[in-house]
Amino acid sequence: MTGDPLRRALDDVWYCVGESRRFRPGRLAAVRLGEEAIVVGREASGALFALRDRCPHRGMALSAGRLQDGNLVCPFHGWQFRPDGQCAAIPALARRDDASFATVRLPRFAVAERSGLVWIAAGPEPAAAPPIPEVDFAYCGMLVEILEVEASFDLVALSFVDPAHVAYVHDSWWWRPSKTLKEKVKHFAPSPFGFTMTSHTAKSASFAYRLLGAVPEVEIEFRLPGVRLERITAGAKRIANSTFATPLEGGRTALINAMYWNIPALNALKPLARPFMRQFLGQDRAVLETAQKGLDRKPAMVLIGESDVQSQWYFALKREFLRAREAGAAFVNPLEPRELRWRS
Repeated sequence: MTGDPLRRALDDVWYCVGESRRFRPGRLAAVRLGEEAIVVGREASGALFALRDRCPHRGMALSAGRLQDGNLVCPFHGWQFRPDGQCAAIPALARRDDASFATVRLPRFAVAERSGLVWIAAGPEPAAAPPIPEVDFAYCGMLVEILEVEASFDLVALSFVDPAHVAYVHDSWWWRPSKTLKEKVKHFAPSPFGFTMTSHTAKSASFAYRLLGAVPEVEIEFRLPGVRLERITAGAKRIANSTFATPLEGGRTALINAMYWNIPALNALKPLARPFMRQFLGQDRAVLETAQKGLDRKPAMVLIGESDVQSQWYFALKREFLRAREAGAAFVNPLEPRELRWRS
């Protein structure tokens, strides 16, 4: 990745690339992480592997090939690669050909599975990186939606910590029935690689919250590189609503929403919930793509007032992460506990 590091997605951290069920045994899948093309496969043991999706011979996309006897086979000339990236065979070599392929190896990427999602790091196993999010309760259902957004990673990640946009972008009958802006008071505390809006009782439950049968307790955490974790509790009932940003090629960003619940009755509503999730994310996508056009003309933001403090925190966290990496030092969260007020 090139350019100002503060104005692009972080390197050497974990990014979500889709649901586990997409990556099936014996099949290959192509994913993007920034400008890097990656092929992901699943071994017979169930373990995932991720390699650069480019054969070093003639540049063929290996994701167009197949798995054979545990090896990835290029569809152009049949070169074979083991899941660790080492070239295992070049069928076209003649018996007397003394060419060696011992040094031919594909770059390998760290890959992991957590809570039904697959994560890839832009390089080897990242050290001292923000941890991969995991659901902390036994869930009986999940719903995942992924949209591609023609907007920068930063702009998408900032939407996760922008409370003022909700009243204007997500003004739906099922989410925002009130047309009156009200002053909100929330308490925040630093957390590993980010900050948390401490647990509070929702003052006016939305239609979605009322499905729980009670006004819930809500805690919202943001962490680098672009992860928003909303934890909703109503007695023994639990919902986790997680949102992630993943950099794609050409300055685009994947907007990923994953919702989990431990309420069996909600499984019957899953077909109805998906259109609402798509509408909600689609509202974000539309406004972010329009805003990106303005930033393309003049790449500067004016952040004013307490409603924009979380956005300022995002850049402060990112700056400290880059400083720590460059210095080979531990990340030190620069934030302090604080009360924030805004109208939304």
